[in-house]
Amino acid sequence: MALFKRIGIDLGTANSLVWEVGRGLILQEPTVVAVSLESNRVLAVGREAKQMLGRTPDYIIAKRPMRDGVIADYEITEAMLRYFLRQSGTSPFFKPEVLVCVPTGVTQVEQRAVLDATLAAGARRAYLIDEPLAAAIGAQIPIAEPAGNMIVDIGGGTCEIAVISLGGVVNHRSLRVGGNKLDEAISNYLRRKYNLIIGEQTAENLKIKIGQAIPPKKEGKMEIRGRDAITGLPRRQEVTASEIATALEPPLRQILGAIKHVIEDTPPELVSDIIDKGIILSGGTSLLKGLDQYLSGQLGVACRVVDEPLLSVIKGTAAVLENLDEYHKALRS
Repeated sequence: MALFKRIGIDLGTANSLVWEVGRGLILQEPTVVAVSLESNRVLAVGREAKQMLGRTPDYIIAKRPMRDGVIADYEITEAMLRYFLRQSGTSPFFKPEVLVCVPTGVTQVEQRAVLDATLAAGARRAYLIDEPLAAAIGAQIPIAEPAGNMIVDIGGGTCEIAVISLGGVVNHRSLRVGGNKLDEAISNYLRRKYNLIIGEQTAENLKIKIGQAIPPKKEGKMEIRGRDAITGLPRRQEVTASEIATALEPPLRQILGAIKHVIEDTPPELVSDIIDKGIILSGGTSLLKGLDQYLSGQLGVACRVVDEPLLSVIKGTAAVLENLDEYHKALRS
């Protein structure tokens, strides 16, 4: 049994999850932090802070410290990580070993920023693991076999596409398009079509409630409120599911194009395996209605969403934490 606590963190752009060996999932919160500019003190983290987005006075700032899967605000990210470790009951005398998930496309500078922030937040040691590898392990894909497995992990800030065989990533592509870019696409579409300015939470609600990757068979509608871009006055507007599907088409085409590039650069033997097994979808954005059908229709390969796609990365991280000594050896070899 390990002397020190072992903690895994899925530090996502939209949501962060924390797992502790022996306790399981101990925290699942939006990656949002509210800070007082007067005292430079963290006022809220997670759901409470998310409710403040777009609603704060001048002396309070509520923001997402992660952007496109990497740290956008180092100090606030460090404060958030310190909050996560404190929630796990970490002692300053027995600091934990922490494993953090990062996108495959991050630079060495971005990797170092994550490690430094984790150590500064109170970790004894910090390690990194590629998100698609963790997602594949969490989805219980037999990655150690000499066969190709393709996983597409779509989170809030990035889309991670990887072909895995014999326990390693054979080919991958990291695209900085995820749930947040879908929200932006909805906001931009409504501004162009209706001259209506809406907040990011309204755009996210539209995506969740009536958003679809393919034109709906049964039309759905939702009334929203925003600000008229011309008059500056409040206005209501009814939006249909077909309009949201149209708005989402450009970012979804980017994801589709990236998947095609990965398949084109993958050895034929592994492509054959992928055709037989299909493509696995994970991450919160994979819950978008009709996304699996959209990708299957465009690629000619069966696509399926894993059970509990929001938890696949943290579950894979937990599995690695249980065998962290072997992971250390793999890092050194």
